Amino acid sequence: MSTSACGISCEVCRLHVKGVCSACGPGTSLEAVNKIGFQEQMLGQPCPILACAQMNQIAYCLKDCDAFPCENFSRGPYPFSQSFLQMQVRRRQDLQTSDASSAPKIQAPPAFWEDLQQKNLSELCGIALARQQDPKSLTMDFLHTEIRVHPFERRCFLKQDGDWQLIDHSLLELLVLVYLLQVKPGWLFNDTITVPDLKDAHFFQGPHELRTDLLLKRFGHNFDGFRLAAEKLGGVRLNMADISYKLRPFPKVPLYFLLWSGDEEFPPRITVLFDRSIEMHLSADAIWGLVNLVCDLLARSDEGQA
Repeated sequence: MSTSACGISCEVCRLHVKGVCSACGPGTSLEAVNKIGFQEQMLGQPCPILACAQMNQIAYCLKDCDAFPCENFSRGPYPFSQSFLQMQVRRRQDLQTSDASSAPKIQAPPAFWEDLQQKNLSELCGIALARQQDPKSLTMDFLHTEIRVHPFERRCFLKQDGDWQLIDHSLLELLVLVYLLQVKPGWLFNDTITVPDLKDAHFFQGPHELRTDLLLKRFGHNFDGFRLAAEKLGGVRLNMADISYKLRPFPKVPLYFLLWSGDEEFPPRITVLFDRSIEMHLSADAIWGLVNLVCDLLARSDEGQA
């Protein structure tokens, strides 16, 4: 095929039509392999765009790659102008916002509230490390603040600036209910583990990978920003990695965020650790949702979010 991985259509190029230049082809094609070999032989190195597409088996960067436009394009000077790349970034962000707004809203099943109403709140507070405010409500710590749950009213409140605000974050509400329904007796093991150490580690693959990319994009080269974000959410500084913090979204569920700076050879990276007891209290999908929620709150910490 004469359309290259970068998006240039060689069939409308005079150089290709006259046989002066061969087509690169899609990144998944034999043409790409041959072109890379020719470039290495003649130029000493291949086109970074074509090499990346071929290595990652991306046919066309504009259509198939979620990372487009990446630094291979932004470093330029071709094939696209900076104005075109900026337009792509803007419209892709608008598309993501549109897709998110049209997606079904996460809601806590009514059965969760019904199950919570059957709990003995006094006993539940002892297990969940929560506090009973009155016979029909309880309060528990959440990161740097508190959450109050009214099972019979089927409402949750978040304490913000000294006032109780009704939670309108459906994922947060769902995770609160899941924690209160799944939490088990017992204390922390004080033994940290990574995702591969979880019994359900296979769950955290593909579409269920932890969204740590949000943090790398925001803080990969901004340790001061990461420090401010973590401490704003009640994070405790640890002596691990280049910079690390322990956050506690739920009383029995600490999360550990370890960030390493990059260098000429390796990019920045981030690792999330758990206390080994986490699977006693949360299922795999709840762990996934909670980590992603905290990543989102950290990445948006300067927007006045919880």
